[in-house]
Amino acid sequence: MIMSRIEAPSDEKTGNLLDRLRAGLPSEAVLTDPDVTASYANDMASFCEAGVPAVVVLPRTVEQVQHVMRTATELRVPVVPQGARTGLSGGANASEGCVVLSLTKMDRILEINPVDRIAVVEPGVVNATLSRAVNEHGLYYPPDPSSWEMCTIGGNIGTASGGLCCVKYGVTAEYVLGLDVVLADGRLMSTGRRTAKGVAGYDLTRLFVGSEGSLGIVVRAVLGLRPQPPQQLVLAAEFPSASAACDAVCRIMEGGHVPSLLELMDRTTVKAVNDLAHMGLPETTESLLLAAFDTPDPAADLAAVGALCEAAGASQVVPADDAAESELLLQARRLSLTALEAVKGTTMIDDVCVPRSKLAELLEGVDRIAEKYDLTIGVCAHAGDGNTHPTVCFDAADPDESRRARESFDEIMALGLELGGTITGEHGVGILKKEWLAREIGPVGLEMQRAVKAVFDPLGILNPGKLF
Repeated sequence: MIMSRIEAPSDEKTGNLLDRLRAGLPSEAVLTDPDVTASYANDMASFCEAGVPAVVVLPRTVEQVQHVMRTATELRVPVVPQGARTGLSGGANASEGCVVLSLTKMDRILEINPVDRIAVVEPGVVNATLSRAVNEHGLYYPPDPSSWEMCTIGGNIGTASGGLCCVKYGVTAEYVLGLDVVLADGRLMSTGRRTAKGVAGYDLTRLFVGSEGSLGIVVRAVLGLRPQPPQQLVLAAEFPSASAACDAVCRIMEGGHVPSLLELMDRTTVKAVNDLAHMGLPETTESLLLAAFDTPDPAADLAAVGALCEAAGASQVVPADDAAESELLLQARRLSLTALEAVKGTTMIDDVCVPRSKLAELLEGVDRIAEKYDLTIGVCAHAGDGNTHPTVCFDAADPDESRRARESFDEIMALGLELGGTITGEHGVGILKKEWLAREIGPVGLEMQRAVKAVFDPLGILNPGKLF
């Protein structure tokens, strides 16, 4: 069985490990100070155990990553790849005695090609940095997670992340054309292509996207780009109930409209954002729906969608007049998770995705779960995709409240599966949802996933204990 041969190294083995790593890495790339290495132990998820790393390495070249993996394979030491550690499932948490392989120093944009509409980047490039760089060439990289000012492209690839604009433009997986990957034994493999089309062999590129660092280390990515769209305009619609807002979402999608953004905030989230940023959002609302269009005539599209919102029971529909007002509304949505964390100090952020037609049932179910466990649970959602983020707010210093938080989190995931959904739309499985992955894909699916893992990582040294 995978990972049966991996154990935390002894002091002697750790000393040998450090000597071997230093033989192929600059001294400043090998961190051993316990206070420093401890800061690399966790990502941003709650309720996920983490071990103490033996060492943190920060390579700057592909060859240095290969040296790390060859050393780890020879000494049978686990390796945990990391980006900016903005993940929400424990997927980047350290294993006991592991090598934390932080890729943040590999942060070069190697190429932007306006003719081929591609960018070639290293894994440590920050999402927002890439977006701004391609904008200067009249191009657009659509995937924009809420943490886009911090998260890295490598991390986005590892979790197959999405963002606010995926209702129109899709998620990370649809923009990764090719990869250079260092395998567990240190070999370098290239997958995919630079061309607009290509179907040569199995699609190993897609296999690595969303694999959470469990199959190999991404050291270079070829990303597809789009022409930069016109400036989008945003509409805000206030609804007296979640079901009315979800009815509007269904009417918009059924009507053939293609918004660049369709986001929902429930009353708890709206209040949290107002408390944090004093933005003056309407706290009388039960659900606030934000719709945006980046078409040649966005005002006309907003008017048509506004009419559908009114038909679904919106109490107020307010289209933005200009880009500045639109950006203010989007900033409110981007602040949602930060604002909810401020409610009690700690959050568990769920990532349940359901068919759009089941969105109202999920939101109503979350309300019942919040009442059952006497907890504050706010919901913000990529409503156009049915991807919701029920966010459980709790006091981590209160054992009983922490227990209820975990139980409510699990009940929300169970509800999502009952409604024909999935346990994660974009955050990944990591440690937090291992049990639920097994429930979702079943024993045969789990067996096949483990078999794939064994092919790429027969010793089980890559991000052990994650996924399954």
